[in-house]
Amino acid sequence: MNWLPLQNAEQLAFLKDQSFQRPACIFKHSTRCSISDMAKGRLERESNWQEVDCYFLDLLQHRSLSNRIAEEFDVHHESPQILLIHQGSCVYDQSHNGITVEELKEQLVQIGSSKV
Repeated sequence: MNWLPLQNAEQLAFLKDQSFQRPACIFKHSTRCSISDMAKGRLERESNWQEVDCYFLDLLQHRSLSNRIAEEFDVHHESPQILLIHQGSCVYDQSHNGITVEELKEQLVQIGSSKV
């Protein structure tokens, strides 16, 4: 997996605009949480993420950006959390042990990124 670091509001605006061309996922990660480490590991073991841009947010370093994401996409803040952004909106979010490669791939198929 090729994580793109998400560190500021300008990148978030770019990600949202780009999601009209190509879906993006945001993984909100807490470096102090073993569940977050497990979820991150599950995502990283899957190497075929060519149809989606994968952004990594270090929650401890960028808490205000995490709060902005929750507001902008109208989701409850969780950690760890994955959000799938498509056409400027969050079309899927999941947290903790609910973060699975299979479910994320199914969501990508539903929005038309069936090559995943």
